[in-house]
Amino acid sequence: MSPLPEFLRPLVLSGPSGVGKSTLLQRLFAEFPDKFGFSVSHTTRSPRPGEVDGKQYHFVTQQTFKELIRQGAFIEHAEFSGNFYGTGFETVRQVQQQGRRCILDIEAQGVRQIKQTNLNPVYLFISPPSMADLRTRLQKRGTETESSVQKRLATALSEVKYAKEEKAHDIVIVNDDLDRAYELFKKVALGEEIVGDNLPPLDD
Repeated sequence: MSPLPEFLRPLVLSGPSGVGKSTLLQRLFAEFPDKFGFSVSHTTRSPRPGEVDGKQYHFVTQQTFKELIRQGAFIEHAEFSGNFYGTGFETVRQVQQQGRRCILDIEAQGVRQIKQTNLNPVYLFISPPSMADLRTRLQKRGTETESSVQKRLATALSEVKYAKEEKAHDIVIVNDDLDRAYELFKKVALGEEIVGDNLPPLDD
């Protein structure tokens, strides 16, 4: 099987909660509605109001999810708050068969799992300019309790620590200015080569 061209290799997007990944993705899909596809994950949690099976998630039972694990159907999977979440090989293939580049929004644990597969994606990490900035963003959401903010910041620290490891990610973009970050993100998504940012010190 010949290697995929750079613009069709899956793009694994990761970064702390609140760093702006969803905003970057929304911009990209709005500007290029036919070039990209989002990997729809499987989950055992119940649909929230307005969510549609196959759009936000593939909603399945725990029994079905465990059977899919047994079959080796997932690129990566994890458990959060008693529910399972997983990214299927087939959902990525479906996007690729449409001639679109598949983008996966994955947390650090999932990135480690993907590195054990033959998916061969491009790994892109979106970083906040500082932990203080990330704390402000999370608090401005108005949906986070202080304990929730602390938990997300602790997770963010572990994600950044992993990002600092050699070859953890191919490219780093610091979201210190949304327009600047989006222009870099867009170039990466389109398969163009860029000089990524250096991870800032995040010990403040």
